[in-house]
Amino acid sequence: MKGVIFNAAQQAVIELFDEDTWDDLLDEAGVDGVYSSVGTYDDADLVAIVVAATKATGLSAEEVMVAVGRKALAHLADRVPTLIGECTNAYEMLGMIHDVIHVEVMKLYEDAQPPQFSYADLPGGGLRMGYRSPRNLGALAEGLALGVGDRFGEELRVTRHPATSDGEVFLDIVSLGAASAD
Repeated sequence: MKGVIFNAAQQAVIELFDEDTWDDLLDEAGVDGVYSSVGTYDDADLVAIVVAATKATGLSAEEVMVAVGRKALAHLADRVPTLIGECTNAYEMLGMIHDVIHVEVMKLYEDAQPPQFSYADLPGGGLRMGYRSPRNLGALAEGLALGVGDRFGEELRVTRHPATSDGEVFLDIVSLGAASAD
């Protein structure tokens, strides 16, 4: 996994809690926590950090991944300005992840192994996004989708379906309109 994902997770934890919490999670996980954005690191490091976060917060691993993904999107967008591009709404951005954003990611990080995405319109409006990755991080993908909504000031309802027999996870994403200002 690319270090930029760990960097975004770190920033998300610091934003949700504080820097000491990130350091505590690294200690509990038994990882050194030095992640260069261009480096490639063992996926097991992220798993260990998530397990440590579940112990520290009482949240499930999926809840941790959704929360981190949601906050991490802003940090990824700031680090990779082409991530948002000319998009004017959440659906536009979500629909270009595979063919535009991941193409740019591969230019920046030639050894990256981004997940594969597929898309279909939902009857009655919305987007069905298929996520496929050997990392099985559907909860992180859900959080990132919610973060896209946050970025565009849209409240999204994301329904994550259980993985199919071939490992694909489908996210049904429906925009509920402008996010409330609470």
